[in-house]
Amino acid sequence: MHYTGSCYCRSIQYSFDVSPEDARTSLCHCHNCKKFFGTNYGLTTKIPASSFKITKGEPRVHEADNGSGSLLHREFCGEWWGDFGEQAANDFRYIMYGTINKPTGLDPKGEFFCKYREE
Repeated sequence: MHYTGSCYCRSIQYSFDVSPEDARTSLCHCHNCKKFFGTNYGLTTKIPASSFKITKGEPRVHEADNGSGSLLHREFCGEWWGDFGEQAANDFRYIMYGTINKPTGLDPKGEFFCKYREE
């Protein structure tokens, strides 16, 4: 399926083509995601990096240790600093679920770092 999305102000826009079976939407309860999303979990859709394309704008990237020694590359727009995704160290990208225009078929399938879940 073809998906499109953007940051909040739409200065960064993207698209990706992936079958829902090849994507995985998950909730993450790690401390890093809680801080980044400003809530008690992060909600992202993992897709193959090769399927993702920026169609408008030039994202800014913030690089930081995720707490386990791996570097995260969080992506933002330069206008309003709206976040939309993350480049993984492997062959995947994590797209913030709320930035996908019509996430049909990309329903959450799992959770990670459940020991940090808020009760």
